[in-house]
Amino acid sequence: MSSPELVLQVLRGQLRAAGITYKTLAERIGMSESSVKRMFGQHDMSLSRLAHICKAAGIAMEDVLRAAADVAPHADTLTLPQETSLVAQPRLLLMAICCLGHWSFEQVLETYRLAETECIGLLAELDRLGLIELRPLNRYRMRVSNAFRWLADGPVQQYFRNHVVADYFGGHFDAAGETLMCVPARLSPASAREMVQKIQHLAGELARLHQSERRLAPSERDGFTLLLGFRSWEFGAFTALRRVPAHQTGPRNK
Repeated sequence: MSSPELVLQVLRGQLRAAGITYKTLAERIGMSESSVKRMFGQHDMSLSRLAHICKAAGIAMEDVLRAAADVAPHADTLTLPQETSLVAQPRLLLMAICCLGHWSFEQVLETYRLAETECIGLLAELDRLGLIELRPLNRYRMRVSNAFRWLADGPVQQYFRNHVVADYFGGHFDAAGETLMCVPARLSPASAREMVQKIQHLAGELARLHQSERRLAPSERDGFTLLLGFRSWEFGAFTALRRVPAHQTGPRNK
């Protein structure tokens, strides 16, 4: 589906949600109902016409365009060369994570000790890598989907494992909205696959909440990170006490 078709699809949905029929819209913009239906059936619409309809319907055009961009098909992951480029420059990785969090250019400048020219250069590099589409006034649009994830055991995950995990688990996980759980279990392969699906669903729910609160003021949100791991594993000191070699009956430790 092309971008204009996505915009019209989103616009139809928002008109429907607002209880505005083609007949009502036609009356508000001074057109016949048949002309409005024909206009929506052409699979394209000028920005001036879109702005006119949104104003008449009391819908923010920015919301329509943003929603269309969110549902447009994008990649769920980066390529190996793209991730390699990110971890080669920690500041570029920082900017990438800020963009994935939908930070504004101004928020990045206010939060981190980065010069304005450096931030612009980092955004340009992310545009070149294909993570974002850089727009005027240092605005951007993501080129990855809401279900984005880092490559399994890829450069970024390896970087996190080597430099971030110890720092992450160094916290006490006792503040409001924080928790840490380690739950051992013996499961069949089928149940293990079911758990993976549930974990993926949980990650999707986190992405949904993140998207739904993008319009809140920065002071109303805080940065949270969900770090999930689920695999066949046993603490090495326990494995050493087994009566038979671990590779025969025990969990994998690597």
